[in-house]
Amino acid sequence: MTIVFDHAGRDRRALRHPEKAHRPDTAIARKPDWIRVRAPGSREYHETRAIVREFGLHTVCEEAGCPNIGECWDKKHATFMIMGDTCTRACAFCNVKTGMPGALDASEPDHVAEATFKLGLAHIVITSVDRDDLADGGAEHFAQTIRAIRVRCPTTTIEILTPDFLRKDGALEVVVAAKPDVFNHNLETVPSRYLNVRPGARYFHSVRLLQRVKDLDPTIFSKSGIMVGLGEERHEILQVMDDLRSADVDFLTIGQYLQPTRKHHAVMRYVPPDEFSAYEKVAYTKGFLMVSASPLTRSSHHAGDDFARLRAARAALVR
Repeated sequence: MTIVFDHAGRDRRALRHPEKAHRPDTAIARKPDWIRVRAPGSREYHETRAIVREFGLHTVCEEAGCPNIGECWDKKHATFMIMGDTCTRACAFCNVKTGMPGALDASEPDHVAEATFKLGLAHIVITSVDRDDLADGGAEHFAQTIRAIRVRCPTTTIEILTPDFLRKDGALEVVVAAKPDVFNHNLETVPSRYLNVRPGARYFHSVRLLQRVKDLDPTIFSKSGIMVGLGEERHEILQVMDDLRSADVDFLTIGQYLQPTRKHHAVMRYVPPDEFSAYEKVAYTKGFLMVSASPLTRSSHHAGDDFARLRAARAALVR
């Protein structure tokens, strides 16, 4: 079937998410009061945006429509998204553009390092689009970016949020060898929702990926996160916690799914803050060193402060 789009701009959603163009619109439920955030616009926010633009970089803050962008950029905490702005996957929850990506930018690792220096970041989070088109899934590009930051900003701690490197033998080893301080890979949802929410991924492959990080380098902190409000059941969330602990994951994040457009997966439920607090308490009893669970929790939200607490929690165990 051929789909013709009006490139004059009548349907920007179709241009950004062509794989979702055929889907019927779903209603976007009104957000509860606990989801409200202030609109960005401070001087520091505009300074952060100017630095991102200066080096021609992409951020997941913008591309994924993160609700915390105003708060984070006000503190000059931007999360860079490397390897372009176009993803080869078509996850039902994600607002990142889908399509065939362009060639890698060989200068991007140095540009990320320079932007990190100019922003004065003590802790940097680097993520990426999925690059199933590349033989190594972009693993070497991740490694080059880590090394470039180490050279330019030797005291900055580095957290990476990677794709799953599905069917990319040897890719994970390349990234781990570059020794990020935190290796994050998000499960996103419970296994029963994968076919509808994350169809290009495999739940147990992602769990094994996180376990393999610890096998390769036990000193690296591991991290993963899920969204709630996608139709999951409580017992499934608790099982995910157990699966992650079996993979020796240190840090768990749980946040509310927010629907980017009417073509994306609908929000099945807005989970109230007290349920997030309950999940956090349970997760700590299961042995996670660090847990962040709230409606507005995102992988990179407060990442620097959380890393300091994570490191302190590990140190406390060995005293």
